[in-house]
Formats: sequence, C-alpha cells, structure tokens
Amino acid sequence: MINNKINGSCLCGKVSSTVEGPFNKFYQCYCDRCQKKTGSAFAALMFTTPDKIQWHSGQALIKRFDLPQAQRFSNCFCSECGSQVPYISRDGAFLIVPAGYVTGDPGIKPSANIFWAERPCWFEEGKQAENFEDYPK
Repeated sequence: MINNKINGSCLCGKVSSTVEGPFNKFYQCYCDRCQKKTGSAFAALMFTTPDKIQWHSGQALIKRFDLPQAQRFSNCFCSECGSQVPYISRDGAFLIVPAGYVTGDPGIKPSANIFWAERPCWFEEGKQAENFEDYPK
C-alpha cells in the first residue's frame, strides 16, 4: 500500500474512492449469503474503521440491501454496473471493503476462511481445475 492509501473503483468506474490503511482484518467468507451476493464461492472482505474512506465519485449511485432477517449481512453495489463497493457495517463499527474493489496491493493478506462449512460442494474440485492465462482455446 503506497503512502498507506489505496484507490478503488467499481467496474464501470463511476464509483471511486481512496481508503486509508492499514486494514484491521481480511476474511474470505464462504457463507451461503456471500455466495449469493458475489455469485462465487466466497466474498473477500477487508475491514477498517468507518472514517478511513474518502469518496471521489458516485456515492449517489450506491444501492444498499440489508437482509431483514440477518443481524449483520448487507450488500452495497454500484447501481450502474452491479459491482460491490465499500460500506459501513450495520452497527457502524466497520468500513467493509470488497478486496476486488481496490487497485493494487492492499497491504494485507486473508487471515481466515470463515463459514467454511458452507463452502460450495464444487469448491475443492475447482482448485484442482486446469489453469489458463486467459480464455481456454
């Protein structure tokens, strides 16, 4: 993380910000809710304090969904491209930053795989699949 700050944006670039580090935690969450939210095996989420973000553009484009029956689960995304974007936890304690949102090295590596028992049945086989630099031919 250069100068302890890292830039980030959504896929279309309309939502952008700078987050000041260091991050406190980095979890890969395998809960079934994060699988639905990401369309993948897990959500890669970094945590810091709510005051560590400076928005540059697109805050008005951010949509938030708080799962009514959940104590903590939320999803915030750009309404233009659907990319996940940073958000404040429901209790106000954390700024949660999707790892894919940031550009470059965030200066932290995942420290835990949480809700491991809920990982998808195809996860282990996926790790053994053939690797390609781009689309397979």
